[in-house]
Amino acid sequence: MADQQLSLGELEEVHKASLVRLTLKTFVVIVVLNFLFMMLDPIAVIGKISLYNRVFPGRPRFPYSDDPALSFNLTVNQLDAMFASHIIKQAPKDPSEYRILLIGDSSVWGFLQKPDETLSAQLNQLDLRTKDGKNVRFYNLGYPTLSLTKDLLILDYANIFQPDLVLWFFTLEALPWKKQLDSPLLTFNPVASLAILNKHAIRIDAAQDQLKPPSLIERTIIGRRRLLADLLRHQIYGLLWTATGIDQNIPETFTERAEDLTDNTEFQGISPEQYSDSLLAFDVLRSGIEQSSAPVVLINEPIFVSDGANSDIRYNFYYPIWVYDHYLSALEREVSANGWSYINLWDILPGDVFTDSAIHYDLNGVGQVITELLSSPPLANLVN
Repeated sequence: MADQQLSLGELEEVHKASLVRLTLKTFVVIVVLNFLFMMLDPIAVIGKISLYNRVFPGRPRFPYSDDPALSFNLTVNQLDAMFASHIIKQAPKDPSEYRILLIGDSSVWGFLQKPDETLSAQLNQLDLRTKDGKNVRFYNLGYPTLSLTKDLLILDYANIFQPDLVLWFFTLEALPWKKQLDSPLLTFNPVASLAILNKHAIRIDAAQDQLKPPSLIERTIIGRRRLLADLLRHQIYGLLWTATGIDQNIPETFTERAEDLTDNTEFQGISPEQYSDSLLAFDVLRSGIEQSSAPVVLINEPIFVSDGANSDIRYNFYYPIWVYDHYLSALEREVSANGWSYINLWDILPGDVFTDSAIHYDLNGVGQVITELLSSPPLANLVN
């Protein structure tokens, strides 16, 4: 009986020793994998691996969502993954295609619009042809958040897709230098963002502090765990996107854009006496036009113009009248001095087409914008 107990004790010791060895081996494997991941930093390669455009159809707009569970979508700020899931990556450009990219903010992306109601989708439904018979195809590369530098980052990446024309939508809120780094897309892609700024000698005071490349620890699997989980979830949501065609949860009711306004005359803390055109990032527009592989048309997008309280002081929630009028004049001077292609749509829409903000409009607004675009050069001279 004692021999049997001794044998059981020996087995228990062997089991403990084996468990210790297994734990040590597992720890070593984890350390080695994290070290290799840190040294190789394969996140860009991982981002390009996608079921979209293969198993699932490509998405007509970039992944973005405040409510993933209801929209079958989530915000992905990794550039490679964003483009990998986009329909523009579906196939190489056909020689018969005339490719037009739409760059801009949430109004281009299509906030509170279904996928088939966005500006790009409605333009594609027209089945336009160029005068020499090419199929005109529009691609929605808008991304929520207001920053010209964010647009510049997207435009730089999009050059690989061989655009024939770029329509760059923007509004004054995207131009102040102090707002250029506000978009998470820039801070989540610090290396690419810094490369763009350095390439065009664009100096933003806070860039070195806000656009820090990931540390060695942040480049490990553990450091990248949130991003890796999001990339995996993005693929899983592809199944639900395919089944439903839903990529945004549009509530039945929402808070409408402000009609009655404050009497505050400042713009982002700037009084009329403090204002200067040098506060606006026209150099970023210039850089985008210079770096684009295709001609760029600048489009000053529509804004809501209030008729409510203090509408003699402000156009809307964003803009006192004085600053927007200054901006319009400054933009027109830059356009004239540089010979840029430009379409000004700022006041073409009636107030009732705007939804939850001074830059978001409904399907009726989309139709009116399209009418203006197609009647303005260069699109009027391009299509039949």
